[in-house]
Parts: sequence; structure tokens; C-alpha cells
Amino acid sequence: MSEFNIFDYAPIVIMFLVAIGFAGSQILVTQLVGPRKRTATKLMPYECGKDPVGSARDRFSIKFYAVAVVFLLFDIEVLFMIPFGVAFKYLIGQEQLSGIAYGTIAFVEILIFIATFVAAYVYVWKKGVFEWGVEAREEARAKSNALLKKKQLRIEELKRAA
Repeated sequence: MSEFNIFDYAPIVIMFLVAIGFAGSQILVTQLVGPRKRTATKLMPYECGKDPVGSARDRFSIKFYAVAVVFLLFDIEVLFMIPFGVAFKYLIGQEQLSGIAYGTIAFVEILIFIATFVAAYVYVWKKGVFEWGVEAREEARAKSNALLKKKQLRIEELKRAA
């Protein structure tokens, strides 16, 4: 067994220092060189494909939740497929050594998984989960403009009162 030497960890420390330095330099350069056009639209929060207009207690369309579930389906599929792809070569090797059809069974199982996933994908596609209407976007923009006008009127009233 070899002795402990702190210098054996120097490459790891250097890697962390370079990573921290790179991240810090990118933030600094962006702040110094980047454009600063602050408009009302850019300063307004934006999330989930819908402009945040109105109260936080408003009801949202079920499409937001459906899209979130479909995203989770894609995410879980990837999380399942990558380890399967890594282990499949090992299973084929075990099949050749032992004669038991490990690889074939795994291949059939993954085909069933993919078929189920494709069926779910086609189902949500036919249900119209991926169809985002222009009407919802225009409605949100109209609400945003109305709130902006209301805010401007309030500011003008406060200026007159002062």
C-alpha cells in the first residue's frame, strides 16, 4: 500500500479552480460587455409558456399539467433506456456463455416498453396535448396590455396627486 500524498490530488484541485475561474469569468464578461436594454417585456417574468398575467390564484389550462406529465414520460424513458443500452451488451455475452436467453428476453422487454411508450405518445398527440392555440397567446397578451395601461394610469394619478 502506498503512502498518502497530498500532491496526488493536485489535478483535481486544478480542475475545480479552472472550472470556478471559467464560470466566474463568463459571468463577469457578460456583465461588462453584454447589452443592457431593459424593457417592460424583458423584465416581466416568463414561465411555462404562458405570460404571468393576473392573480397567482387564477386557474390554468389542463394542458400545462398534461405537458408536464408527457415531459416526465420522456424523461423516464431516457432514464430507463440508457442503463438498458449499457447492460444489453453484457446480457448478450451472458447469453452466449450460459445458453439462457438473457439478451433475447431483455430485447423483447425493451420492445414492449417502447411500444407502450409510443402508444402513450400517439394517444396524447391525438388528444391534442401538443397543440397550442394562438388564441391563448393573444388573450394573455391582451391581458398584459390591459394591466400595463392600468398601471400607467395609476402612476399618472399618483404624479398628479403629488
